Amino acid sequence: MNILGISCYYHDSAACLIKDGVLITAVQEERFNRIKNSSDFPINAINYCIQEGGISFSEIDYVAFYEKPYLKFNRVIHDMVAKFPLSYSSFIRNIPQWLQDRLALPEVLRREIAYKGKVLYIPHHHAHAASTFLVSDFDEACILINDGVGEFATSSIGYVKSNSFKLNHQINYPNSLGLLYTTITTFLGFSANSGEGTTMALASFGQAKYKAEFDKIINIADDGSYTLNQKYFSLNKRKRMYSNHLINLLGEPRKPDSEYEERHKDIAATLQYIVEESLIKSANHLYNTYQCKNLCLAGGVSLNCVANQKILEQTPFENIFIQPGAGDAGAAIGAAFYAYNIIFENPRNFVFKHAYFGPEYTDKEIEIALNSSGLVYNKLEPDALIDIVSDRIISKKTVGWHQGKLEFGPRALGNRSILASAQDTEMVTILNSKIKHREWFRPFAPIVKADKADKYFKMLSDSPFMLLAPQVLEDKKNIIPAVTHIDCTARTQTVDKNINPKLWSLLDIHEKNTGIPVIINTSFNLKAEPIVNTPEQAINDFLKSDMDCLAVGNYFVEKQ
Repeated sequence: MNILGISCYYHDSAACLIKDGVLITAVQEERFNRIKNSSDFPINAINYCIQEGGISFSEIDYVAFYEKPYLKFNRVIHDMVAKFPLSYSSFIRNIPQWLQDRLALPEVLRREIAYKGKVLYIPHHHAHAASTFLVSDFDEACILINDGVGEFATSSIGYVKSNSFKLNHQINYPNSLGLLYTTITTFLGFSANSGEGTTMALASFGQAKYKAEFDKIINIADDGSYTLNQKYFSLNKRKRMYSNHLINLLGEPRKPDSEYEERHKDIAATLQYIVEESLIKSANHLYNTYQCKNLCLAGGVSLNCVANQKILEQTPFENIFIQPGAGDAGAAIGAAFYAYNIIFENPRNFVFKHAYFGPEYTDKEIEIALNSSGLVYNKLEPDALIDIVSDRIISKKTVGWHQGKLEFGPRALGNRSILASAQDTEMVTILNSKIKHREWFRPFAPIVKADKADKYFKMLSDSPFMLLAPQVLEDKKNIIPAVTHIDCTARTQTVDKNINPKLWSLLDIHEKNTGIPVIINTSFNLKAEPIVNTPEQAINDFLKSDMDCLAVGNYFVEKQ
């Protein structure tokens, strides 16, 4: 059975293909059309999935979509009518899109890929839940879902066992932790649906001094459920997400690209504290209700690695699983597995052990790209490439690392990465100002050999998808200062030799040369760009930035 999973039309469009319950490929549309967080119908991602899967469009048995669009449309219309006439501009901007494609997916599929089969519409939070539990190695688990909004649900909790699947309680729009986080993100001058990570980073520089103000915005119960005071929000009323009441409460919003006041840092810190409070209370309530040691997280809020770590530290859960594309991109995978395992009642036979499900490029394709660029390059044996890359990292050089299959999800997990020394304090400034061209306070993540992670970080779990932020051990802070954030945490990725042997070998050689199995890993992209996909894109970013070296496959380039 071939099932094509799709998510699109809001942000982070993606497609995947599963064959007989096994994930064959999954990729986001932004990696092809180069529009960050693209909401477009994922035609390029679909074409890749079908080609990589070795099937034709006629061999697709079912298409699984990550939400129920008519139910969502019902919520949107009722919300706009209730807020009319303030919602007029939003109505004019959005309704044509609904009529053109969002309510006509079967017609879009016929037009784009000549698919005339059945479309299965999966409730959005069920798609999120399936994207984490059904691909985990847990037989049973508690589930906690938090995002902006699906059809109506914004937060859902439940307990699942084997193929039995039920979400027991949900909080509905307009109450939403995700929308709260995004609203304050825009208030702080960052972009919705992409700037939340920047808010999380900024929070570490402030103190939670605005608790009294946030108590007016959100009320959190002992079980983690919550309500938002809607007078502070302007959803579907204006082009901005917050109201004048929020400005009166917190002060003037920060203008993009302006300086950061202590007030901005403290607002971010308070927001992070409040969201963590709700999540921790919800997780504790879940554990107390079901007494299950396993927890699965999904939804865009679950990309908050600091909050995920706090859940692990401050609840009785022993095991936690978060799929690398925890947001809407991963819901395409969830929709496909929900169809296969729940609707068609097939047994589970896939575990999500790595994120490498995208395109890979041959030596010939890499050589064509390098020759077109005019760069001077050397082709090396794998061991020689790893030796020279390790040497350049030790020499405080920055290395673009383009290897193997493209990662799925928003994080670079060692195949489309920029690598650098974790020992050099100045490397944070170099990477932020000269290469990434982003905010000075943004931290950089470490990659570390999985078997050595607990020698450097306070590990409570493996972190293969960079979705946990453990504390750096006290005696290691001065050894790896470039990946030690101001709050002494690090968004760690643990690297398993069997999962990514080339990256593990690089860490191993680096350890033999320096005694330290830790390297900086940041995504291979420049500001406002998606992570690179092709060799050509990697070369272009290398040439446009102050990156020192480039390793594409077994080809090595160095700026003179």
